[in-house]
Amino acid sequence: MVLPLAVTDPADLARLGRLFGAMWTVKRAVQRDARARVDAYWAAYRERTEQGAKTVRQRLGLSREALERCAYKHLEDSGHLMHHASKALAMHMADEVWNGVQRHLFAGNSGRRHGRPRVGRWHDFTRIPGRARSHTAEKKWETFRLVGSLHGHALAYSGGGRHEVRQPRRMPKPSVPAGTVPTGKATASGRPGMRKATWWDHAGPLAVVFAGGPDSARGDLVLPVRVPQGPGQWARVEHFLADLGRWHKVDLVRRRKASAPGGWAYEAHLMVLGPGYASPAVRRMRRHAAELDRVGGVDGNVSNLSVVSFPAGLDPDQGAPMSSEIVLTGAEKARLEKAAMKRRGRARALDRSRRATNTAQYGLSKRQRFRAEQRAAKGLPEKTVTVPGGARAARTDRVPKQAYRHDRLSNVYQDMRARQSENAASAAEYRRHRARSVAREIIIAHGPVLVVEDCDIRTWYRLWGKRLSQTTPGMLISALDVECRAADGRIVRASTWSTALSQHCLCGERVHKTLRDREHRCAACGLAGKRDLVSAALAAFVRLTDTDDPTTAYLDTVMSRHAQIMYGEGLEEALRESTTPSPKPVRRSGRVAVPSQRETSAHRTAARRPRATPDETRSMRDHTGKPGHRPGRDPQLALW
Repeated sequence: MVLPLAVTDPADLARLGRLFGAMWTVKRAVQRDARARVDAYWAAYRERTEQGAKTVRQRLGLSREALERCAYKHLEDSGHLMHHASKALAMHMADEVWNGVQRHLFAGNSGRRHGRPRVGRWHDFTRIPGRARSHTAEKKWETFRLVGSLHGHALAYSGGGRHEVRQPRRMPKPSVPAGTVPTGKATASGRPGMRKATWWDHAGPLAVVFAGGPDSARGDLVLPVRVPQGPGQWARVEHFLADLGRWHKVDLVRRRKASAPGGWAYEAHLMVLGPGYASPAVRRMRRHAAELDRVGGVDGNVSNLSVVSFPAGLDPDQGAPMSSEIVLTGAEKARLEKAAMKRRGRARALDRSRRATNTAQYGLSKRQRFRAEQRAAKGLPEKTVTVPGGARAARTDRVPKQAYRHDRLSNVYQDMRARQSENAASAAEYRRHRARSVAREIIIAHGPVLVVEDCDIRTWYRLWGKRLSQTTPGMLISALDVECRAADGRIVRASTWSTALSQHCLCGERVHKTLRDREHRCAACGLAGKRDLVSAALAAFVRLTDTDDPTTAYLDTVMSRHAQIMYGEGLEEALRESTTPSPKPVRRSGRVAVPSQRETSAHRTAARRPRATPDETRSMRDHTGKPGHRPGRDPQLALW
């Protein structure tokens, strides 16, 4: 759970800035050492062959303990870093670096290794990992400790429970309880033992405390927590914060925010022992999806995502084939184009600001030189150019004479760059939210048992990078995998070499198609439909000898031909266009109701209409204007 920190004290902001600066220095030093050791490891080919890879790693210090000792050494040798960071934080940061090195040295379950470790940038350093809480030893301090209780927080900011939680803009910092508390043990005289109160006894408003650090002489670093108080948020807050025994780990995170003091907003990311929160509506969706006895196939493409599902028993009485196409509508394309235009405008503004501040590093443009020559020919004085538009001053090999990191940057430039980073993070979060919503809509219509081709989408970006950044098929499939597992299902990956779904027909014949051919036409059986929907339908009939090995996949043409005979025109209709009535469930009386099979058949046989986005759906609803009445949904209107 993300807990915003209401840090308004300039002294606390300064301490947080120094803490992040010190930890960034430690991480950069450990990353450089780890990268040098990895290069030496791969260069020692003969030694790895003769003595073994483990011996070489031990000699070079490629282990978690060795990187931790490396971090300690950098911290002690620097001197000034000991005033801001502690050895515990340096150890956790070295463990983070080792995780990246480990993914490079050793292959994962997929048999692939990550790339060579790189040294990150200052603006990409956003997280300081904390130490996990010990649930066996009592009162063992973590790196960042979440103190207080949700009950005490609610009482402090709700007037003793008389109204809803109302947290002020400037939240006061809680302090250690004054006085003494009983220890629970009796002394030799028989009297109850007493001790001085500490943060462990604080039961008031929630706060994140960093105590015992290098700046302990200045007091503990206390950061008040702002609990989400929007509509529908309290159930999620109680899931994470009601039980103090579930708190496990707190990481200190910062994110770019141009309007915040210093350009950063600070957050505490809380991890609990237990599952994440899912709203009642999402849980009902997943339960309904788990009860669907259907099997489907998914075909990911550059411009769309196609899904076709069948009843598991291939019985017409149990249901009909259903198909869905996830494409970008006109409204979404317009929104993406508007966002791209704004992004290009910000990039041009940043370039102008950099050129205006570093005029000596840029030459004049063709038009500027022409105007200068005209003024010189007329005998006019030379005019100073404030924003040169030419190329950057470079050597003969086109390497800039001065590195970009040495340029002077104005405050306006830094503010614009912060806003650009903030907008990019917001757009990425929107894409993730859209992927989760689409995945839930797919499983509620087609079930959680799906098959998808095992494609490396990274190769697609070399040809269609701009298009893929809009449709995000990889993100959709990853979100679909998560939702399938949450609904007690699974999405299985099948190799494209052993199945060749785009080159086959349901009857079993091979139909050759190029990438330009988007329609499927079989001369043997006469089946015609969209290429992507036919591939998704064939994916439903892929069988695997080992579900964890995509290379063991093969196409069961007998069952696909059987389904083609059993469903006939219904299947052909599903392969021509989307037949899903509305992937999003219909809301009735504040509850999520799943469309019945009768409603599904009525929607499928109704006249087709252009698909609309959720924003268009809300704008086309019939608003009655009655108090407390929720607008209805057009039964023939689909989301995609």
